[in-house]
Amino acid sequence: MIDLYTAATPNGHKASVVLEELGLPYTVHPINLASNEQKQPWFLAINPNGRIPAIIDREADDFAVFESGAILIYLAEKTGRLMPSDAKGRSRVIQWLMFQMGGVGPMMGQANVFFRYFPEKIQPAIDRYQNESRRLFEVLDGQLAREEWLAGDYSIADIANWCWARTHRWSGVSVEGLPHLQRWLDAMKARPACQRGIEVPAKVDSLVAPGKEKDAQAFIEAARGMVQR
Repeated sequence: MIDLYTAATPNGHKASVVLEELGLPYTVHPINLASNEQKQPWFLAINPNGRIPAIIDREADDFAVFESGAILIYLAEKTGRLMPSDAKGRSRVIQWLMFQMGGVGPMMGQANVFFRYFPEKIQPAIDRYQNESRRLFEVLDGQLAREEWLAGDYSIADIANWCWARTHRWSGVSVEGLPHLQRWLDAMKARPACQRGIEVPAKVDSLVAPGKEKDAQAFIEAARGMVQR
């Protein structure tokens, strides 16, 4: 049994989608980011960095794992699925996983901060992070023109990148003119495990859908406080 400590964010969804894909039994422990629950001593004992997601593997002497990429690797290696065992295949998956961890996630995260959350609109910063996010999308599109999935077979690399790329509208980043990326986004969205995973710990409707302006504004107000912590 896996204990999953998470919230409805792209990084949180990476862990829940992988758990759903692997069919591992897990218990969800929602973390209230707005109330700073992730900074409480009990949670810092699990993840010293005070961020979600984190897991505890109850079948492995209560082994704790933090950092979303590390969680994905741990679960893939635990089950022998979603990542090849040979050195080259494993490396290909980890390369595209690190591409998300070091590029897509941080750049889209900063785009969110400057485009959505900061009350002062600093246009050079908005342009910087949206443009870099778009450039990274173009890299994904190029790879997906050659491969059905990012590292050959479906893997944790696809899950990690999709959980961020699917939120591109919130970051203000277009995927127009990127047909291979769009094909892959649709293929990921159609997977039942992906659909279930992004509803953990609770289903969150799109904040950029028509009629959701009030919900989006409420989310932005709450997020402004969190990004300062």
